[in-house]
Amino acid sequence: MASTVTTEPSGNPAAPSRPGYGQLLRTRGAWTFLLPGFAARQPFAMLTISIVLLVRHTTGSYGVAGAAAAVTGVSMALFAPYSGRLADRHGQRAVLVPGVLVHTLSGLALTALALAHAPLWALFAAAVPTGASVPQIGPMVRARWGVRLQDSPLLSTAAAFESVTDELTFVVGPLLATALCTTVAPAAGLVTEAALTLAGGLLFATRRSTQPQVTGTAHARVRHPSALRVAGVRVLIAAFLGIGSVFGGMQVSLAAFTESIGEPGLNGVLYGTFAAGNMLSGVVCGTLAWKAAPHRRLLVGYAALALTASALWTSQSVLVLAGLGLLVGMCIAPALITGYTLVESLVPAGARTEAFTWLTGAVALGQAAAVTVAGQLEDRLWGGAGFLVPMAGTVLALVTLLALRSRLSGRPRNRTVARGVGHRVPVTVD
Repeated sequence: MASTVTTEPSGNPAAPSRPGYGQLLRTRGAWTFLLPGFAARQPFAMLTISIVLLVRHTTGSYGVAGAAAAVTGVSMALFAPYSGRLADRHGQRAVLVPGVLVHTLSGLALTALALAHAPLWALFAAAVPTGASVPQIGPMVRARWGVRLQDSPLLSTAAAFESVTDELTFVVGPLLATALCTTVAPAAGLVTEAALTLAGGLLFATRRSTQPQVTGTAHARVRHPSALRVAGVRVLIAAFLGIGSVFGGMQVSLAAFTESIGEPGLNGVLYGTFAAGNMLSGVVCGTLAWKAAPHRRLLVGYAALALTASALWTSQSVLVLAGLGLLVGMCIAPALITGYTLVESLVPAGARTEAFTWLTGAVALGQAAAVTVAGQLEDRLWGGAGFLVPMAGTVLALVTLLALRSRLSGRPRNRTVARGVGHRVPVTVD
């Protein structure tokens, strides 16, 4: 991180070398997209757990519930990058408004089918558009920060702030969804998720002044090819798949564990503890002036995540599980923050929304796979077997990171490199 004071191209006051949330939140125009963005991303944290609890109630199987939730996650992972690329080319509002409407209608259809005890194929048919149309609010907000801050040292603080915001939703979302599903009605979680998506998504879409400038289709094809062609992005996708395995594995396994001890209401509390650790760690990360390079921080943080996630399956009590969940959460935030920060140095500005959605989609895909496998393990093996999924996912991702760590060195900032020059930089941009 730079140690000198930098003047931001957007005209904001110069940012100090030690980043701070106060300076970040005084960025011109920030609050116009932060508040609606927070409201719009809240439903995402409710979706998977709401599907699991509803389908588990109507079918009696965690395996079936996990499969339905997994279809939603896979659909989101496949369509999110395409949605991000369309947003880069045509504007966020043009993509967000129809997506919000489709998501709301398909989510309500999935709810009605589950309550009607429809066959599994029908649930899958409704789950596909539900996942494919999940609004990509987080990547859109991160892209707006990139426009406002550009090469400012506050970019790392913005990445930390967004991680904290994401994790705050993962504290509130599962608690709210679990409370609604267990005390109001099994379908209440999904119905509320659909309503919040509609209201929050449309409100965010009205904030057009802060969205990134539209590049135009022809220009984007020439200057900004798919972010997936950047080698470092592909390595980050592997890392975020592992993070998704933690989210998905813990959602199913915690639900099974709390039901096995006769306290299903504790599910939201335990998952909220895990998310709270992530949030608190993210707050701290955003206040530090790091000296180590981002790719080195990612390796260290990910090693800690793999170590703590590997201990989950050994827990036999609520207190031990809560403590381990808190530690796992504290290790996730640094990995997420550093991964998103690396995108700023790996990917051209015109493709960053797409790059962010690849990472978000990777988390969703990892979560979907983990929900499916963990559900099968809980149904077929011993109670707590689902906790093996976070261990396997993070260890495999760590091995990938160690083997391909050289791909994470970013493009040099503050200087222009012509095409065909600078071959030693390990980034593919054309």
